[in-house]
Amino acid sequence: MNKVPVTVKGAEKLRTELQRLKTSDRPRIIQAIAEARAHGDLSENAEYHAAKEQQSFVEGRIVDIERKLANAQVIDPLRVNANGRVVFGATIDLIDDGTQQEVTYQIVGDDEADIAAGMISISSPIARALIGKEAGEVVEVQVPGGLRRYEIVDVRYV
Repeated sequence: MNKVPVTVKGAEKLRTELQRLKTSDRPRIIQAIAEARAHGDLSENAEYHAAKEQQSFVEGRIVDIERKLANAQVIDPLRVNANGRVVFGATIDLIDDGTQQEVTYQIVGDDEADIAAGMISISSPIARALIGKEAGEVVEVQVPGGLRRYEIVDVRYV
């Protein structure tokens, strides 16, 4: 399977969630199942069915995170020597030519993307258009709202 890029922060966030699921959530759910079993008839026991559903979700999430971490290529933007070019993990300051509004994005992995926090997926149209460009260049991006033009003001690796 192909390696999937992820930032150092993104990998750490996944590891933290995995640790919580294994050491806190899983034991709590196992205890809830045991308590629900003690109440008798499982066919009409809502607590038992809810706990089993939770267990299924947690176990699925554990498998999902372990798979993501196994296939992750962790990239530290601080260690990237891209000579001012936009690469995975870079933080880019842009000016929207249409609105003259300045925006800042960091290019991250698909699972880390959070547009409200300024983190865009490497597979997004904006990120794909920015990759390989430098400060001072203008890029045109076809987005669902139409064609947008951005001027790259600065490229940082933080």
